[in-house]
Amino acid sequence: MPDLRAHCPHAAAAATELTLAEAESHHLVTVHRARAGDPVIAFDGRGREWTCTVATPDRRAAVLRVAATRLAAPLPCALTLAQGIPKGGAMEDIVRQATELGAAAVIPVLTARTEVHLDGERAGRKSEKWLQTAIEAAKQCGNPFVPAVPPPIALANLLAAPPAAELRLIASLHSGARPLRAALADFRAAHGRPPQSALWLVGPEGDFTPEEMAAATAAGFEPVTLGPLVLRCVTAATCALGILQHETG
Repeated sequence: MPDLRAHCPHAAAAATELTLAEAESHHLVTVHRARAGDPVIAFDGRGREWTCTVATPDRRAAVLRVAATRLAAPLPCALTLAQGIPKGGAMEDIVRQATELGAAAVIPVLTARTEVHLDGERAGRKSEKWLQTAIEAAKQCGNPFVPAVPPPIALANLLAAPPAAELRLIASLHSGARPLRAALADFRAAHGRPPQSALWLVGPEGDFTPEEMAAATAAGFEPVTLGPLVLRCVTAATCALGILQHETG
């Protein structure tokens, strides 16, 4: 596969030429120094990929000539990560690693212990930044799917109307939580197959409050543990996504 990849979200499936947006053109031509004739894989982030060569290496509006197209199959299990927003740049790390692990969506969640305060304008800027992080991660790892990264949502609102998922799990440090593998084994025993969709809810630094954990359990989330050690939220998110991807693939 060519090393060069370009995100082209609005291209027609049967296009014979693709014109990249200015930011993607700059990244391809100026940063990666692509020249006429260089091979490039363009992708729309929804599974469509075009095998191309650079026709016009314009750093403002690069044109790619399409040689072939294909539609990739999604992963067997649609994994959604609902992540309590951590402080600093940790959310970018989580979005990047979730993209590399094939998450279908990463939902930023505002919890009682979230230390990041986001008003409407700042929330919009953060969402755009996290989505761009997902796009860059997809380009780097060859993932033809870019996960959805919606605006931050309050935990109460998420629990009132959670995304559809066959399996709802919440990372828990409280007593009574079951191992993740046990939850997956019970699902297989009940349905004769692995789950086709899963929602993984992880708290920020300091975890969820007891009240939030009780509300999540009442909303149908099963408390699970990833082992005896206390994991950072970045580690907990990626560890569980990796296990879920392996066990459901």
